Amino acid sequence: MYLKPKKRLGQNFLVDKNIQRKLITAYELKASDCVLEIGAGYGELTMLIAHDAAFVYALEIDPALCKTLRDNTQGYANIKIINQDILRFNLRRYFGRLKNKIKVVGNIPYYITTPIIEHLLRYRDKIETIFITLQKEFAKRITAHPGSGDYSSFSCFVQYYSISGILFFIKKTSFSPIPKVDSCVVELKIREKPAVQVKNEKLFFRIIRSAFNQKRKTLRNSLDGVIPLRKLSRFFQVYNIDRHIRPEDLTLRDFANLANL
Repeated sequence: MYLKPKKRLGQNFLVDKNIQRKLITAYELKASDCVLEIGAGYGELTMLIAHDAAFVYALEIDPALCKTLRDNTQGYANIKIINQDILRFNLRRYFGRLKNKIKVVGNIPYYITTPIIEHLLRYRDKIETIFITLQKEFAKRITAHPGSGDYSSFSCFVQYYSISGILFFIKKTSFSPIPKVDSCVVELKIREKPAVQVKNEKLFFRIIRSAFNQKRKTLRNSLDGVIPLRKLSRFFQVYNIDRHIRPEDLTLRDFANLANL
């Protein structure tokens, strides 16, 4: 049964069979893997995952689509369909007792990409890797390096907790209905420990957010009122950093040094 995609839910279904198979290869599934799929849709990818993994938790927010999803996946004992919003889904409740960490996959609505990634990273102790399909421009932001125009406070946040990379691009014609933009498959491999050591994470992220709120200004000006000038001057001196540097030219290590100092 075909259901009309709901624009309010950001439904764009991946219909390209070649891309579906390419995704399965990218996931590098093992027979022992437990997978959480966000936005299972009609279950085409869900069933492919179920062939290779031990168990699939297929999350779908649309109640009407869930009924079709159940019909399509009949006969798969290792698929559990859950009608719930990912932002309200407690991973610890479902995966807290598992010995191994899970893999998370999904084609997520572009308009709530940031909240979904933030939500997943709260449960990073339960996740091995996240594979998500994102709008291409957003994917470039997540994976951007210092000095790049796409480098942002969110780049720092994601890369602090994970090793991020773009696996491959997907043309918009691979989806139905066709979105306005092309997509990317991004891998976020959760780090065993954060990328840098900081004494106070709250302060660390506050400094990063404040710096990028006015990224066109120099670091000295963007952090005016956040860090006393004498401490900022000491940072420049101790780490031999140009006092006219802009926020997008600082690495995570630089921000950590500043927060720790």
